[in-house]
Amino acid sequence: MSSNTHPPVTLTIAGSEATGGAGAQADLKTFQELGTYGIAALTCIVSFDPKDNWNHRFVPVDSQVIADQLEAIQTAYDLGTVKIGMLGTPATIDTVAKALQSQDWTNIVLDPVLICKGQEPGAALDTDQALKAQILPLATFVTPNHFESMSLAGMDAIESVEDLKEAARRIHEASGAVVLAKGGVRLEGEDAVDVFYDGQAMEVLRAPKVGDVAVSGAGCTLAAAITAELAKGATPLEAARTAKAFVTEGIRNRVSSNTPFDALWQGGAASGPAL
Repeated sequence: MSSNTHPPVTLTIAGSEATGGAGAQADLKTFQELGTYGIAALTCIVSFDPKDNWNHRFVPVDSQVIADQLEAIQTAYDLGTVKIGMLGTPATIDTVAKALQSQDWTNIVLDPVLICKGQEPGAALDTDQALKAQILPLATFVTPNHFESMSLAGMDAIESVEDLKEAARRIHEASGAVVLAKGGVRLEGEDAVDVFYDGQAMEVLRAPKVGDVAVSGAGCTLAAAITAELAKGATPLEAARTAKAFVTEGIRNRVSSNTPFDALWQGGAASGPAL
């Protein structure tokens, strides 16, 4: 394939989730489905523990190994678009921040993972603070979930669409990034509601809820779909709309397993409604 016809290259800097429902696995499947060439730099290994109520087992990748991955990737490709997923430790955040600052980017999409289960609370707090200080200011688009929206906006509760709008405003003002604040199944009502805000346009994105339980990989996939669409030239609002529709079909066609949770299927959008 000649150099002028290859698909856009999209990088995810994220953790590996062994059952395939979330993390880099979900990102790469999303990139492929949406027509971009996906690359992953792994920051940590997450494997659920079936002997301990399927809780997370979290192992960080050595900082030098992360730096080596990013050196190889950034040298091999002229990258303009990257998605940031789970980083997990202050050392990882520092390494990734330096790599991001080593070049110019058109799109840095941050899925701001603020709670790392399996770590002591002090370590998790240090990680959250490092993420807010070092990565959030670099982001051009941020996709916080319900809890992360409260944390980033400094709000005690988000119980309505108006609350979610206020959170989106606050996060944009603090970061300068485009915000898609996700209400998902957390807000009451028949629809899964997300709020898009770019400093000018405020738009509420709605889709009928598919069940009332969160599905593994939905947040990762949403941010990855936004990343792919931005890489293909979509506007931020177009990317958010496409990503929400993609995730809705993925949830509708979700994959069950022996875990107590289902996983989104990135191929669901192509398969049509589940039978």
